[in-house]
Amino acid sequence: MNKSDLIDSVASQLETSKAEAGRAIEAVIASISEGLQAEQKVAISGFGTFTKKHRAARTGMNPATKQPIQINESTTCSFKPSQQLKENLHAKSLQHS
Repeated sequence: MNKSDLIDSVASQLETSKAEAGRAIEAVIASISEGLQAEQKVAISGFGTFTKKHRAARTGMNPATKQPIQINESTTCSFKPSQQLKENLHAKSLQHS
């Protein structure tokens, strides 16, 4: 599912226009981004937790030349699904088996 598919699904579930659903999706994404920037963690009950992670600078290897390269420090985001989401995914996979 891509962003367009998500907007279509939200519009259908809320019985609203795709434009309105698109604005809602954009608002959720912006709020999660702002929350990560300000608080480093965004927990959505029943779904999961987004966490801001810091990666230290390190030495890596160029796979083409096998030469060592310096990888700069960076900030990234990780997602840990909630137990409820894990159970829902597991139940769905059992239904398709």
